[in-house]
Amino acid sequence: MKIIGILLVKDEDLYVERVLRNAIDFCDKVIAVEGPSSDQTLKILKELKTELGEKLEIHSVMTPSVSHDLIQEYTGTHTWIFGFDGDEIYDPKGLARMRVRIESGEFDKDWCIFGNVLNVRRINVGEGWAQGHLAPPCRSMTKLYNFNAIKAWHGPCRERMHGGTVVFREGYHDGLRRNLHEALPWESADFRCLHPCFVRRSSRDEQNPRNRDCIMDRHTWPILRFMRGWIAFLLRGAPRDSKEQRYGRGPLVTKKIESFFPAAPAR
Repeated sequence: MKIIGILLVKDEDLYVERVLRNAIDFCDKVIAVEGPSSDQTLKILKELKTELGEKLEIHSVMTPSVSHDLIQEYTGTHTWIFGFDGDEIYDPKGLARMRVRIESGEFDKDWCIFGNVLNVRRINVGEGWAQGHLAPPCRSMTKLYNFNAIKAWHGPCRERMHGGTVVFREGYHDGLRRNLHEALPWESADFRCLHPCFVRRSSRDEQNPRNRDCIMDRHTWPILRFMRGWIAFLLRGAPRDSKEQRYGRGPLVTKKIESFFPAAPAR
């Protein structure tokens, strides 16, 4: 059994090092798909590559669809694919416990696993707290897939594990989803993610980058985005804030986050 991380990142220099350090011990290898970034993201990744060696693989690309091609070789093998982005910070101690559970076979019959998320509006790392909205009631955007459950995952995929057609092995199907975030509270969850989607993630961001697009949207041709906007307007009227719809639901809560920011070794 292996766990392969596939990190998709663009202009995330404020958090990318912490994101990667927290996930690296959970994974047998992390494939970082970058770019093209206009901040220090790639520089930070290359510095970490010097430290981590073969455990970190970096690909600078023009389109995120390459990220799906890079995990195709693991289809039908005893591999879990852990997809995460440059603004998804996991609890490293929780991931260590989660790895033991995966190795024990607890999730062998599952196709994918969803974990707890705090979608952050305000964060103070020095004081050890973050404020935001929990999943649930927000959607969980964590990505942990059992590639032993499938025969193929055909494209086209806009990015890793988004789109395309999945062909399952006998005994598996798309409904085999383990919703851990619906079974466990934030405080006792092993698979939990701090998602600073409403705050600055790049040194080039504005102070309050509410309208920053996701990676897939940033790679969509402007004409396609324009057409989608008009179609949405004709079908539903005035457009709604998609980020608020996905990540801004439910009450605003404050949580301790010390475990997400352990001291990093000097580089």
